[in-house]
Amino acid sequence: MTLKQIVHQRYKEMLQDRIDVFQDMISGLTIDAQNDAKGSAGDKHETALSMMHLEQEKLNHKLKEILEQKAILDKIDVLQIHKKVALGSLVQANGMLLFISTALPKLTLDDKSIFAISPQSPLGSKLMGNEVGFEFDMNGKPYTIESVS
Repeated sequence: MTLKQIVHQRYKEMLQDRIDVFQDMISGLTIDAQNDAKGSAGDKHETALSMMHLEQEKLNHKLKEILEQKAILDKIDVLQIHKKVALGSLVQANGMLLFISTALPKLTLDDKSIFAISPQSPLGSKLMGNEVGFEFDMNGKPYTIESVS
């Protein structure tokens, strides 16, 4: 497997783990709410149910965001080699490895740090559509695209 394939797979696994955690938390709240509804009555009961419902809405919102990130990763064809930076490119610029996909936490593989960035981010938008040798400034620091795959 290429580095880009490994990075893509790791990010997909990371997102699937997060999806599983949020789904477990949501189902746990649903079960708690059902159990609470069977044995309680009064204002205290209504407040508890409202709090559980609000928490469940927050979790559902976060789950939706993660599912959207996973959908972006699912669109990426990691076998495609890019000459210009595009969605799914693994770019090396100033020694940094950048995976153009969606904003995700830093990954470390074989002592290499990989940053997943969105094409809409300030850095991502500077990179998009450019090729090896392209130079640009970001926050007063010069960058050069060293490789694109």
